[in-house]
Amino acid sequence: MQIKKFLLLGILCTYVIFSKAQTTSSSVSGQLKSSSGEPVYAATIKLLKSSYGAISDQNGFYKVTNVKPGDYIVEIRAVGFKSQKKSIKIGNGEDVKLNLSIDEDVNEMETVNVIGRTKAQEVNRQAFNVTAIDAKKLYNTTLDISGALDRVAGVRVRETGGVGSNFNLSINGFSGSHIRYFIDGIPMDNFGSSFQINNIPINIADRVEVYKGVVPMWLGSDALGGAVNIVTSDRQKNYLDASYSYGSFNTHRTVINTAATTKSGLTVQLSTFQNYSDNDYKMKLGTRNTGVIGKDVWLKRFNDTYHNETVIANVGLVDKSFADKLLFGITLGQNYKEIQTGARPEAKFGQLHRRGNIIMPTLKYKKTDLIKGLDVTINANYNLGYEKTIDTAKATYDWYGVRTPKATIGEREGQLSKFKNNNGLATTMLSYKISDHQSIAVNNVFSTFDRKTNNLLNPANDVNDPPKKTNKNILGLGYSYDVHDRWSANFFGKYITQNNVIGKSANAEATINKLGYGLALAYYFTPNLQIKSSYELTNRMPEANEIFGDLENQEANPALKPERSDNMNLGVIYGFNLNKVHNFSISANGVYRYSADFIYNRLNNNQTKTVADNREGVNTWGGDADIRYSYKNWLSAGTTVTYQLLRNQEKYATDPQTGKKFTKVSDVYLDQMPNIPYLFGNADVSVSLKNVGAKGNNLTIGYNLLYVHSFWLYWPSYGNSSSTTSGDKYVVPEQLAHDLNFVYSMKNGRYNVSFEARNITDKPLFDNFSLQKPGRGFYMNLRYFINKTQ
Repeated sequence: MQIKKFLLLGILCTYVIFSKAQTTSSSVSGQLKSSSGEPVYAATIKLLKSSYGAISDQNGFYKVTNVKPGDYIVEIRAVGFKSQKKSIKIGNGEDVKLNLSIDEDVNEMETVNVIGRTKAQEVNRQAFNVTAIDAKKLYNTTLDISGALDRVAGVRVRETGGVGSNFNLSINGFSGSHIRYFIDGIPMDNFGSSFQINNIPINIADRVEVYKGVVPMWLGSDALGGAVNIVTSDRQKNYLDASYSYGSFNTHRTVINTAATTKSGLTVQLSTFQNYSDNDYKMKLGTRNTGVIGKDVWLKRFNDTYHNETVIANVGLVDKSFADKLLFGITLGQNYKEIQTGARPEAKFGQLHRRGNIIMPTLKYKKTDLIKGLDVTINANYNLGYEKTIDTAKATYDWYGVRTPKATIGEREGQLSKFKNNNGLATTMLSYKISDHQSIAVNNVFSTFDRKTNNLLNPANDVNDPPKKTNKNILGLGYSYDVHDRWSANFFGKYITQNNVIGKSANAEATINKLGYGLALAYYFTPNLQIKSSYELTNRMPEANEIFGDLENQEANPALKPERSDNMNLGVIYGFNLNKVHNFSISANGVYRYSADFIYNRLNNNQTKTVADNREGVNTWGGDADIRYSYKNWLSAGTTVTYQLLRNQEKYATDPQTGKKFTKVSDVYLDQMPNIPYLFGNADVSVSLKNVGAKGNNLTIGYNLLYVHSFWLYWPSYGNSSSTTSGDKYVVPEQLAHDLNFVYSMKNGRYNVSFEARNITDKPLFDNFSLQKPGRGFYMNLRYFINKTQ
């Protein structure tokens, strides 16, 4: 039935696309600048006596597409500038270039209080609990996507080590597979280890959107606690953006983004990046790891080198009558990761490592007003890559790097396994605008997982390796009513179907169906004061790696049950200024969750791996706040704070032998969930000085602080903060890190040099299960940027 639906939808879309391809249309594009040469953002470009129009982007660029031939008067309006009109004549299939310089309106500038908003600011004004990061402001740093996310209120990124290590992102206490990741609205479930948020540089993104709790229908996911959407730059012009950085622990990063678009609409886009690090920082280790009694010892990591290389290429057409965007692409990548530890530092390795690659062809299609009011987006990709775990050493290692030979193969379990997950994805989004205020949308996401393992050590075992397959389909329907800067309402439903095959027997196949729904409301008391609320009944299916394991640090659990959660959010956003030079913005959000069959990661029996398990119930209370201040255009400061309390609601534990409930109340009933930070925050301040050394050269000096309060490593009822068991502490200690950065930008941003100092006090920082992160580090970044309008 699902296949028939897809075929019918595909035939319909193909017919409409090619029927529309017979028409020819024109466009008007260009760049708006002020009299001083600065780009003019959020200007309205309107072709009078028509429905054609556009809004200029952050760099002043605009494009009005699908314009019929004729004579027009173009009107330009922008807050703080004089309106301007220009007569143009457009021929059949002609692309008109119109670059304009508009003058500031001195009288209006003296009285205006509301300024044009960036795209990130507009995203933040949605009815959903969402925070958007303007990635362009971070292009001169060495941050990856995860590093930028770690500065968002309510978000905590936890890593098992340095560059390329495993990560676990938490949003209001929900983490791991509770959170879903997207790139341009496309799920990243099948991208493999070569393309993850902690190895993607920030320069790839235009902005990063973080949805906390309730996730919009158009993202098409079964997220339980939130979603991260990486929005890449869609600059359809000729540009080159290249950067290289070098820093502590022999860390190298290179990023190149470039694109070229002809007047006929042919476009070529290329993004490539690489990361490399020895990750040979020192760890503070106790008696159990070093054998030294009575004191801690600092020792270097010696089996933790990481590197990855990725190329993303697209070629196709833009701004055509039959497609705003039709791109055929390929994503190629590889990674190499040495594995120093297991889930705890007690498990240490000297030769264990992993390799992987990604070979993923892609298709992207988008068309607004395919027929009047109907927007269509289609995406598809298939990952042909593989992952490989190599554990063939006949030896063990201690933390001093001393190798001890042994007779059996493997430091952990002994394996040389190469497996292909054969992940595929197809998404279709149809959005129809009923009227100026109303719209409906249908979104369908189909994904497939089919792991094939090749055991190179014991090929005979491949015959007995059971099938591991998962097919999942998410169908969403949404309705929205919006009155700009007054109020908005969004109603949606999601129907999820998942089929799992975990063996060859008749009972090995299971199909699960779940229905979820939600709404999001926003009301504006004034254009700068907004209150919003959202609710969702959401379901999440267990992920393939949770069911089958990842052949590395995640143990399999085929008995995992789907989880369900009631998510509620209440938030407020307020912005104001004093004397037109002191600008403030305040946002605060409260959250409540109740999750049934909550999936969480715990240590396995020998504490060398993690395993996903169900809790009968977990509730969450919490909130976060973000306060920003700026003075004129040279001083900026802000702080975020997050508090979240997750409590275990499972009153009677289950006997693992019989599967029946115990009659005695669990010792950890109502306990705070372990190994989850509950109080943390950030603070930052930066000063921007213009025309330093020469006109067009700017210097920015910034400071960032990270604070994480100490939190329980195990269940609180099993110990106290001063207790130890065999040398194990029951708490992860308080963390406080200070970072400094200096950015010198020359020739209006063409040449950029930056210097960063991280964790300048060299304090020990911990994350997952007390695994230590890198200490003090220094990094330098060189960046070159040039763009050319047609």
